[in-house]
Amino acid sequence: MTIRSILIHPDPRLKKVVPPLAEITPDIRVLADDMLQTMYDAPGIGLAAPQVGEMVRMITMDCVKEEGEEPRPLVLINPEITWSSEETSVYEEGCLSIPEQYADVERPAEVKVSWLDVDGAAQEEHFTGLWATCVQHEIDHLDGKLFIDYLKPLKRQMITRKMQKLKRERARA
Repeated sequence: MTIRSILIHPDPRLKKVVPPLAEITPDIRVLADDMLQTMYDAPGIGLAAPQVGEMVRMITMDCVKEEGEEPRPLVLINPEITWSSEETSVYEEGCLSIPEQYADVERPAEVKVSWLDVDGAAQEEHFTGLWATCVQHEIDHLDGKLFIDYLKPLKRQMITRKMQKLKRERARA
């Protein structure tokens, strides 16, 4: 398993819509393992393949945060939201591609998602709470959308400028 570099916004790859994956190859399984390792190392609760520069319709997530509770790593290939609640919730979201920036985002409070696991088996789950927010945030990445796209233009521009500055500083280091 390899910890991969996470792309920082703005990067054109983070704004692309990723097509569905046609087949699950051994390389895809390696990518899934790498993504989980990278997500845990960051540390984060979700990661989409485009964030590590792979234009593959796959996300990883694990929203278990309680000390001593068993981790629950999930790999979702070609995830699709099949149902959303009318009830919404607001979470302060952050993103590994937009480090140290957070903002309240309103999303459906519950969603039902179907996907393929790394063995190609069809899965479906009803997500609530943080899990629902996370899965929607990560699926947005596959559709070229970032959490800051939900913000007012001025706030979005301010965060984008901070990320450009961060990238320049990292390039000099």
